[in-house]
Amino acid sequence: MKKATIYTRSGDTGTTSLIGGTRVPKDHLRVETYGTIDELNAHLGVLASLIPEHPQCSVVERIENTLFSVGVCLADEKGDSTPDIEQELASLEKCIDAMEAALPPIKAFLLPGGNRASAQANLCRTVCRRAERRLTTLSHECEIPQTVYTYINRVSDYLFTLSRLLNDGVEKKWEKCCK
Repeated sequence: MKKATIYTRSGDTGTTSLIGGTRVPKDHLRVETYGTIDELNAHLGVLASLIPEHPQCSVVERIENTLFSVGVCLADEKGDSTPDIEQELASLEKCIDAMEAALPPIKAFLLPGGNRASAQANLCRTVCRRAERRLTTLSHECEIPQTVYTYINRVSDYLFTLSRLLNDGVEKKWEKCCK
């Protein structure tokens, strides 16, 4: 059996194939959108590597897996790959609720940062928010399943809450300098 190579040369001219076979430019909005999801997944991998013993590491890894399914959905031009993520969504909301119960109420805007893991969770959150914006733009061209919107929004909520939890109660508050 011949070993497959990582390169196919089919993208050497700046195009790629969607699921379904249509070739599109690599800067096509659909590619940009699932590429942003892929970027988020890469950042989540860094986050998981920073918290390998933390109970939330398994949640981060589940999110990575679910986001891969979301990426497949977005790459499918026919819409035949809608992910079944309602259970993951419910699980994520329970996780957010449990973390919030362990944290003090927010009384000011918080600055990203703190320790390295918390800072990485915030970086993941900002990439997630960009993915939401790309989803919104893509929705003007094709239908996006509502569960995908909801899940991506909830992932950003999770990442914000996780960043707070990872800081062990030490939070930098925004000091308004505007009048």
